[in-house]
Amino acid sequence: MSDETPDSLIPYDEIVQEALRAVVGRVLGEVEAAGGVLPGEHHFYITFKTGAPGVHIRKDLRERFPDEMTIVLQNKFWDLKVDADGFSVGLSFNQRPAELVIPFAAITAFVDPAVDFGLQFQAAASDVEPTEHDDPENDGGDEGPAAVSEDGSNVVTVDFGKKK
Repeated sequence: MSDETPDSLIPYDEIVQEALRAVVGRVLGEVEAAGGVLPGEHHFYITFKTGAPGVHIRKDLRERFPDEMTIVLQNKFWDLKVDADGFSVGLSFNQRPAELVIPFAAITAFVDPAVDFGLQFQAAASDVEPTEHDDPENDGGDEGPAAVSEDGSNVVTVDFGKKK
């Protein structure tokens, strides 16, 4: 594109990111339909903005990961529930169970390293405003997976530059 390309009146970047987040929803929905069993060697790293609207995590997890957190869905997760807007899942942190509620709009990366597949998303400013959706009954010790670094092929990054 050149400097003379007019600004689009169609929000292509938002439309594409919404469609790619729907891929995440469909994949998680298929795992839910299979009783929470991942096929073969598939497993997922899901990175999300902890302060995004609609995210519900324990207070201690939000304190430890004030910006972004990566969870792993592989062997030890339970109660995966998926709807049109996001998903909830049970995970253990420091051997303490926790339920996480994550809207698809809060997701910044989805990786399935078993097949070298990944999606990265750009979070809109409105998606990362801190909210107070902590679970007061679900606080205490925490231990979460480290962030995932992306270097592989098959990673789709959506970043439409906007003219200022």
